[in-house]
Amino acid sequence: MTSNTNNDITEVVILSAMRTPICSLKGCLSALKAHQLGAVAIKGALAKVNGNIGPDEVNEVIMGQVLAANEGQNPARQAARNGGLPYIVPATTINMACGSGLKAIILGAQAIRTGDAHIVVAGGQESMSQAPHCIAMRHAKKMGDTTLIDSMLHDGLIDAFNHIHIGITAENVAEARSISRQQQDEFALQSYLKFEEAASLGHFDTEIEPIIISTTKNDVEIRHDEYPRRGTSMEVMSKMKTVFKE
Repeated sequence: MTSNTNNDITEVVILSAMRTPICSLKGCLSALKAHQLGAVAIKGALAKVNGNIGPDEVNEVIMGQVLAANEGQNPARQAARNGGLPYIVPATTINMACGSGLKAIILGAQAIRTGDAHIVVAGGQESMSQAPHCIAMRHAKKMGDTTLIDSMLHDGLIDAFNHIHIGITAENVAEARSISRQQQDEFALQSYLKFEEAASLGHFDTEIEPIIISTTKNDVEIRHDEYPRRGTSMEVMSKMKTVFKE
């Protein structure tokens, strides 16, 4: 993002936007931490402006990330450095649950509007596959069993106040609005079909930055979304078990 000042009103514009392929839980990108994925997107976004903005011209990096356990100190800064930005560029990691990436962009726009920055890199990075199971051993128990905590659920998907899964909140909305299972399946199917059509026409190609994954046999380039599944139908969806409520 950068600014275009006209008549004392600072207009914020988006110069470039890139993302990684979207892959399934424990799928093709599961070996990479969130900041590594963020670095790929940052590097791709900077490359897309064709050298019109140098890395040293970026004033700030703001990245949203919910699941930061075991990611290392300040994942946004790790993404910035590995994305080709110099040490002098400050970086901030923010957490606003599902709105983290969007909030990062809002904060970047606000920084430009207030004159605190001229060029900001902002976005979101996440890897559920890398979310660890945690154990409270700082004050070790003398005897007895202890429990592992799934940080993906505890830090990302379980409400901290009502202690319910985010999927249950969706179920509650569906019940309150009298949205049936069939209506949800029909809506979901249309989303799948629109995705398949857009992907087949190459509409996502210009926004996806490919990632090279090294395996024991060779290097594999990931340049397409792994999810959602292709070729689904209403018949298939209607037979799937519900996840949260019957």
